Amino acid sequence: MAARKRKTVIDESYSKLDQYAIQMHEYYKSLRKAGFSVENALWIVAAKESHPEWMQEPTLDDIRQHMEDEEE
Repeated sequence: MAARKRKTVIDESYSKLDQYAIQMHEYYKSLRKAGFSVENALWIVAAKESHPEWMQEPTLDDIRQHMEDEEE
């Protein structure tokens, strides 16, 4: 059997803002899969102090760069 290729956000040409949005979505889905209610999962995702260390938050410069790329 061939080894499964792991999906990663970094392999694609996503902006840091896109990567952050994907990470937030995956974090929410994992909380729901673990049995959290919708309300609790949304609360945990919204509480930045609960985010795992591997999550990269975009800076203001990342957001500005993304907006400039969208305008072009």
